[in-house]
Amino acid sequence: MARTPSNMLPLGTIAPDFNLLNTVSLKKETLTQWKGEKGTLVMFICNHCPFVIHVNPEIVKMAENYQNKGIQFIAISSNDIVNYPQDSPELMKKVALKENYNFPYLYDETQETAKAYDAACTPDFFLFNAKLELAYRGQLDDSRPGNGIPISGNDLRLAIDNLLENKEINSMQKPSIGCNIKWKN
Repeated sequence: MARTPSNMLPLGTIAPDFNLLNTVSLKKETLTQWKGEKGTLVMFICNHCPFVIHVNPEIVKMAENYQNKGIQFIAISSNDIVNYPQDSPELMKKVALKENYNFPYLYDETQETAKAYDAACTPDFFLFNAKLELAYRGQLDDSRPGNGIPISGNDLRLAIDNLLENKEINSMQKPSIGCNIKWKN
């Protein structure tokens, strides 16, 4: 299991727009369509990564807690499906339904969106404010598969809470750790 850290895109970066396939609705959708009133969390995830599987229940719970407060969650998978067919759009839809994703699960076939966000791993979290300026990029919490630390979402929850309360978000942020994005050759 690879342990790839986030690249830590500079804070204040404007969220790159995208037009990606929603694997559940089978329609192309954009960041503008899904942008949250108070903030938007863009997550790079995939189906097979043990780090993502480990945090799936917490990200679903967090979306349930924060979407009604104006924070929109968006998940994107950018993995090469030729070499990693378990991350295909058809199987993404199955995972979204099985895990009860209450947010869009989009497929980045060209990998251009992952490159625009400088995403490196799954999961990789990018929290943007209402103006789509990057406010947080980093880990969900200190829990990892097999390390015995319970999943809490503390780091990301604190960032979202501070965003909602118009408080400063600490710029010292720990990178997310996970499987590397499976880039096409």
